[in-house]
Formats: sequence, structure tokens, C-alpha cells
Amino acid sequence: MRLWPTIRPASSRFSARRPIEGAGVTTLSALYRKAVAAFEAKGLETPAEDARHLVSGVLGLSLTEMMTEGDREIEPDEEADVSAAIERRLSREPVYRILGAREFFGLDFILSADTLEPRPDTEILVEQGLAILERTVRRKGSARFVDLGTGTGAIAVALLKNCAGATALATDIADGALETARANALINGVADRFETARGPWFDAAKGRYDMIVSNPPYIVSDVIETLAPEVRDHDPALALDGGKDGLDAYRAIAAKASEHLAENGVIALEIGYDQKDTVTEIFSAEGFVLTDSHKDLGENDRVVIFASARKS
Repeated sequence: MRLWPTIRPASSRFSARRPIEGAGVTTLSALYRKAVAAFEAKGLETPAEDARHLVSGVLGLSLTEMMTEGDREIEPDEEADVSAAIERRLSREPVYRILGAREFFGLDFILSADTLEPRPDTEILVEQGLAILERTVRRKGSARFVDLGTGTGAIAVALLKNCAGATALATDIADGALETARANALINGVADRFETARGPWFDAAKGRYDMIVSNPPYIVSDVIETLAPEVRDHDPALALDGGKDGLDAYRAIAAKASEHLAENGVIALEIGYDQKDTVTEIFSAEGFVLTDSHKDLGENDRVVIFASARKS
């Protein structure tokens, strides 16, 4: 499996190669242009960006090398690898699924069939969760949190990597997702503070936590068939389908959160762009109060944070 380029050594086998004069030579820049042209003809939304990441990822190049090594010769086996990847993208398989890994919050995460791709909007949840953990560590000396429905482990691993005083339990219902999450914790050097457990939501959680964090499935069931092929055909349905109204996971989390939230603990959740009010109503009915909310770069509601409304 090929990984995101930053996982590879910084040096490249292209760095010492010079183009050989004569017919039949393919250069890096020509290969890139071939990919862009194919993606434009297919009508993909971001052909140049897709081509840049796909070609660099398959060949193990940084994006800087893509710009500076354009006249380097591409060997036939390398061209065949890139051509195969182009065909997969033309069938609407996402770039990072093809590469097998994606960067998130400055870290590298391998993907699997049981996991969503970690996406930039979720970095907002990590930013807010990190601030919560840092305050908790200053107050208590340590912090313990649970990541419900962890998938790749991206949220939990990113939080642990940036908060040395924290430990995490990551839960999921898919064994494959937990295996992927453990691998990502190991790759990113936080495996000693990262525990996993299989089960839905709080069924696998024991004890109480300073923070409950989750990016649960929140897409309305009937909407899934209308999604782009990159999502509909390649992301696991269990990680997308939020039920008839998209809110099943939030109800399940809210119903048992009070049993697992430590004193002064908080709940930090990603939500769909139109779900702030309804998710707030669900948690309010279970004795929680909305203390903060944050929008994504598109100015859509994306993160909500709750605390217990009951005084200790």
C-alpha cells in the first residue's frame, strides 16, 4: 500500500535523475498534464489539485518536488502505476482512497474500507477539543477522554499528539476501524496513551471522562443515495447514515452521556450544517446546556459543545 508522501523519506529517487534525450521519454510535468487533462475531460471538480496529489502520492514525491522536478524522466513502471491510479480516479474513487492515506491536523493517517477519510472540517472539532483538554490538564494535571465512533482514530490521535497529559479510549463498532485506528496511533507515536474498545457509543466505555468527543454519522438515510460517488460508493455506510432524520447517534450519545461525564466535563461534537438547533434540543432534554459552538470555513455550524446544566 502506498502512503501519503510525507510518510516517505524526504529524499526522492527522482532527485538525481536527469532526462534522457530521445523519443518516448515521459517527464514528470508531462505525466501531470496528462492527469489534469483526463480529469478535466471527465468533469471532475478539482482536476489540477487531484492530479497534483495523486501523481505525487503514487511516486512518493512532495508537492514541492512536483513543482521543481518537472523535467525528470518517468520510468515505464512508474508511468504504469500513475496511469492505473488515474483510471481509478476517473471511476470516481477518491484520491486519498487510492493513495491509502491522508493528512489530517498535520499528521498522517492510513485509511481502510471501514473508515471515513478525515476531512478538514473535523479539524475544527480537534482545535476546540484540544483547548478543552489543555485547560483540564492545567486544572487536574491530566485529562481522560473518549472518542465515540473513532474510525481512523484521527480525532483521538491528533488530540493525544498535541496534549501530552491526555489519555484516550477510542470506540467503534467495526473491528477493521479499530485496527486502523491502532495502526495510526502507533504511526504517530501515541499508542501508549491510546486504548480501543469495540461497541456502539457508550456500550464499550467504562468509567467517566473529562471530555466526550465524537464525529458521529449525521446524514439523513434518504439523502445518502444523492451524495457524490466519491462519498456514496467509497465511504462506509455505517459512518454516514444517521437514521431517518440524521439524529440517531446524537440521541444515543445524549441518553447516556451523564453516566460517563466527569465533574466539570464537556461533550464536543461535530454536526451537520443544519443540525445545531435540533442537536441542542436533544441534549437540553437530557440535562445539558450548549456552552459554545463554532462554524467551519464555509460559515456553516460545525461544532457544538455541551456541559451539564446541573450544578455539582
